[in-house]
Amino acid sequence: YWTAYLKAHYAPEYMAALLTSVGDDKDKSAIYLNECRRMGITVLPPDVNESALNFTPVGNDIRFGMGAIRNVGVNAVEAMVAAREKEGAYTSFKDYLIKVPAVVCNKRTIESLIKAGAFDSLNHHRRALAMIHEEAIDSVITLKRNEAIGQFDLFAGFEEAESEASLSIEIPDLPEWEKKDKLSFERDMLGLYVSDHPLQGLEGLLSQHADQSITSIIAEDGPHDGAIVTISGMITSLSRRIAKASGNAYARAEIEDLGGSMEVMFFGQVYGPIASVLAEDLIVVVKGRLQRRDDGAVTLNCMELSVPDLSEGTNGPVLISMPTHKATEAVVMELGDVLRNHRGNSEVRLHLQGDTRTEVMALPVHLAELTSPSLFGDLKVLLGPTCLDN
Repeated sequence: YWTAYLKAHYAPEYMAALLTSVGDDKDKSAIYLNECRRMGITVLPPDVNESALNFTPVGNDIRFGMGAIRNVGVNAVEAMVAAREKEGAYTSFKDYLIKVPAVVCNKRTIESLIKAGAFDSLNHHRRALAMIHEEAIDSVITLKRNEAIGQFDLFAGFEEAESEASLSIEIPDLPEWEKKDKLSFERDMLGLYVSDHPLQGLEGLLSQHADQSITSIIAEDGPHDGAIVTISGMITSLSRRIAKASGNAYARAEIEDLGGSMEVMFFGQVYGPIASVLAEDLIVVVKGRLQRRDDGAVTLNCMELSVPDLSEGTNGPVLISMPTHKATEAVVMELGDVLRNHRGNSEVRLHLQGDTRTEVMALPVHLAELTSPSLFGDLKVLLGPTCLDN
């Protein structure tokens, strides 16, 4: 009763506690993250100015905890939060490096924070910070070491100004990583996709090809050992091997849908014909036999693989929604670039949403591959997750 009550009346608090409780279990985290999406709760990416150690409710949303980022330890998070509370919010990457203690200025830690998106609110591109962070850390460590031995004691009253003047960080004006790379790095650091998901918007199409979700298959009460099931999702990792005993080639893949992921094996006569097809980021349908091990791990041994036609049922016009306040010259030009990269035969209509009315415009460009992850990703990065009405 109390669980249902908390979930109904204190949903962000309840789900934040669940996400914190599962720690590094990415499968359970993915399940709870998907449940948050279903409930209309947005799980916000980690942020050096907003995040605490654990997941925390923020109004009707949840902020990702920095303690859940790979290579970012408890001591580093506590030091960041303490510096933020003492010195005030971080206003730039340079300001962050100056304010945090030396224990935080670890290259692996900072790189992980960058790739996880924790500096996004400071208006720096992740790619640009990744390029200069090592040199910047070397500079700030030297500065902090000099301060620690008293080099600036005579000017104690001007310590902050001296630090600012002594640290020079030039952040290059570079375009952001490609959507695929950005999400891949984010997943590496967080264990799952948070700011977006390559399959977001394809739920209906993918469910048509699958018996059930990966989450329900890998659950303890899921299908029995030896059951034949069909899943649909994206290959997020792929390794090819040669068996020592037989010399036969095989492959191991991780396939993920919106709710979870599982290991899929490709052996023998099944693997040969599809070896050249298998690739990371490919969306596939796999029919196979379940193998449940004593340790609880669940593997799917592939019997058949196909690549679904993601354009099924999408012959109508592409409907793109954009609030009028976002329709700046820069955004419109970038939208044009995205559309030109996905030319085809589908009509494109733009819905400009104002406070009191919506204006519909037919655009002079046609799209192909309406449901491709790259198109969905590019549009959602530019205009937001609800920009496609199809």
